Order: sequence, then structure tokens, then C-alpha cells
Amino acid sequence: MSILIKPIITEKATADAEINNRFGFIVNPKANKVEIKKAVEATYEVSVIKVRTLNVRPDRKTRYTKTGIQTGKTNAYKKAIVQVAEGDTIDFYNNIQD
Repeated sequence: MSILIKPIITEKATADAEINNRFGFIVNPKANKVEIKKAVEATYEVSVIKVRTLNVRPDRKTRYTKTGIQTGKTNAYKKAIVQVAEGDTIDFYNNIQD
């Protein structure tokens, strides 16, 4: 079971990482806080102080078309906000190649 699916790289998450040393990840919905902490420490070699998790609900959308009403929804996922120790940082951009 892969715990960490992908990091969250948005403007809000990047600002939170620079100011408060907190990083966001999309994680496996069945993972708990202890498993997330161990996975982040093993993957990025940092010491984790705090892990906060939240389940993001799906957005429901309705469109009116010629053929009638079309309804749909986005996928639900679990998000983890991980705070690392002072002085530690996670660099998501170090393996990017042109």
C-alpha cells in the first residue's frame, strides 16, 4: 500500500511551506497519521512534528444540455498537512529536468 500519492503544489500550499514549514500531500484514504509520518520521514529524510488529515469531499456539478441534465462529481480524496521541524525542508523541485 503506497501511503503518499502526490504532493500538493498550489499557491496556498507553497506559501504555507515557506512561512510555517508545513507541506501538503494527497495520501491513501486508508492511511492513518502514524503511517503518514513514517512515510514522509522515510521518503524525504526530515523529522515530522505534526500531521493533520482531512477528507476532501467530491464536488457535484450539473450541466444543462440539449440531451437533458447531466450530473457528475469529482473524486474524493484524503489530504495530509505535515509540519516538519525547524531547519528541515522538503524540496519538491530538485528532480525536475528539462
